[in-house]
This record gives sequence, structure tokens and C-alpha cells, in this order.
Amino acid sequence: MKKDYHDIPGTYVFDIEQAQKGYALNKFCETLNRAEGREQFLNNEAAYLDTFDMSEAQKDAIKKRDINKLLELGGNIYYVFKIAAVLGHSMQSAGGMQAVPRMSEAEFRQMMIDGGRPIEGNRSKKENENG
Repeated sequence: MKKDYHDIPGTYVFDIEQAQKGYALNKFCETLNRAEGREQFLNNEAAYLDTFDMSEAQKDAIKKRDINKLLELGGNIYYVFKIAAVLGHSMQSAGGMQAVPRMSEAEFRQMMIDGGRPIEGNRSKKENENG
């Protein structure tokens, strides 16, 4: 179902449909709160991912460290960030990985120090298409 907030560029609003789509993915991410989950993920990623009822697209996005794709596939940013943290990424590094076009950690940090993304071009997909 198309919602008004689907017009927001560069983000996926985590609603009930996204929650249902990403349930198994977010369950996996939740296990990274525990030492044994982090250890299994780091020691044999593919085997550990296979223990969860995730789609192949979700597993592939994890393997590619594609945060935006994980959000599109139902990941909740607070859970998905656990993957980045386990892999040693800072919040700024993960933010840069999500940026379009992609940014380095330093570039993302500087953008935030300078006040964040400009509103122009980031308000509405329809506005961007219509100029």
C-alpha cells in the first residue's frame, strides 16, 4: 500500500509492513547483543545466517554490508546498526555507508558538523522528479 511517507527521499519508514518483512532479519541482528551471537557471526557468517529464516536477498545484503538494502528489506536501523558495530564501524562510518552518493566517515562527520543534509533535494521524491 502506497503511503504519503514513501515520498521521503533516502529513507524507509519502519512501519508494520516493514516490521513484518524484516522480522527474521531483525531477530538475527538482536542476537548480536550477546557475545555468543557475535562470535558465531564473526567465526562463520554464512552458517550463522542460515540458522535464521531470512530471505536470500537479506542474507546477500548482510554479506555485501549494504545497509540501505537491509533497510529496504525490512531492517530496523537500530538493529541493522548492530551489524556495523560488530564489524567495527562507528555511527559516522555507517552513516557514510548509507549516504547516496556514499561518503567516507570523515565526509559524513563534516556534513553533520556543518548542519546535516540540505533540505533542497531531500524533501520529496515528487519534487525532485518535477524540478
